[in-house]
Amino acid sequence: MNPLQTLRFAVGGLAANKVRSGLTMLGILIGVAAVILLLAVGNGSEQAVVNSIDALGTNSLTVTSGTSSATSTATAIQPLTVADAKALADTAQAPDIAGVAPEVTTSQTAIYNGVSHSVSSVIGTYPAYFEASNSKVTTGDYFSDEDVLNSRKVCVIGSTTATDLFGTASPIGKTITLGGTPFTVVGELATKGSSSSSFNDPDDTIIAPLPAVQNAFTGFGSLSQILVEATSASTTTQATNEITTILMGTHDITSASAVDFRVSSQTTLLATRSSSTQTLTVLLGTVAAISLLVGGIGITNIMLVTVTERTREIGIRKAIGAPKGVILGQFLAESTLLSLIGGGLGVVAALIGAHFTIVGIKPVVIPESVYGAFGIAVAIGLFFGSYPANRAASLRPIDALRHE
Repeated sequence: MNPLQTLRFAVGGLAANKVRSGLTMLGILIGVAAVILLLAVGNGSEQAVVNSIDALGTNSLTVTSGTSSATSTATAIQPLTVADAKALADTAQAPDIAGVAPEVTTSQTAIYNGVSHSVSSVIGTYPAYFEASNSKVTTGDYFSDEDVLNSRKVCVIGSTTATDLFGTASPIGKTITLGGTPFTVVGELATKGSSSSSFNDPDDTIIAPLPAVQNAFTGFGSLSQILVEATSASTTTQATNEITTILMGTHDITSASAVDFRVSSQTTLLATRSSSTQTLTVLLGTVAAISLLVGGIGITNIMLVTVTERTREIGIRKAIGAPKGVILGQFLAESTLLSLIGGGLGVVAALIGAHFTIVGIKPVVIPESVYGAFGIAVAIGLFFGSYPANRAASLRPIDALRHE
């Protein structure tokens, strides 16, 4: 029997039980589609993190309070203060630092003309924040150092906040009520794009002078963090060393192992977040692979039923001279055809599904996952079909013909 005849017999065998064959293919289809889509979701999440961190700028450094090392000998944690930020802004001590922006962060409800919107990130800071965080104003203007000195209640809002409060109207010059305090909008930021992976929209923000936010909401205590801009991407290491030296002085720390603050660059943030999202991707891929394995077990089950139902047919064919290899090839062809068609349809379903947003994440398909999932599906058909095929090929003709 040539390959074409084997294929024709296999198609005929599957067509004889269309519903059963369709359900078996459905198991493989779901498994392949799940592997491709879940890996695409994980990859999309990682891409969103990379884009979000890149948007902050490559020469930005973030200083936060606390220790990051398990071997730290710090006995107490001093909070970051405006005095620390002013010390970092001394160009004589820190020639590789271009700008310093102390930050306090809170969340408040903004109201305009009866429209209410909960703002996830209300930031009090200095004008240097805009340059250090790569935040550009598209309409209106930034607030100034004079606004900070006079604690003026002015603000720059993100594009999501502007759309939710003002719709298509310009927000510039309008007064919003933020947590019961009126603020005048002086500028609107350019859209950075949703960071869906972190479930935090960077465009849903309001940025105002530091004293105004401290006076209205957070109080004049510790800072949330200090954002520092190095003079260039190549001087971030020098800037990090200068920050460490200056803050050790302001916090009266003499040992490097006892520092009570952390300095993070975008590179370290990216590495940390990428590691987290890669773990998520592996977890999702593993779960999906299990569903593909279950689909393979379904093939074994169906092929065993098929062999049992066609035992007499096998006996007749062997009685008239069909060799063991022909019987083996026929049933292997059927199981492989099931996984081939199911896998192909699964790839199509996954590529269609990748055009939709899933749990707030835009999937980014990994080409290797498409080839890998399809190849594994075909291999599963061969592997899980080999036992029933071998069982059929090993039947003795006399026993097969006696089968009722």
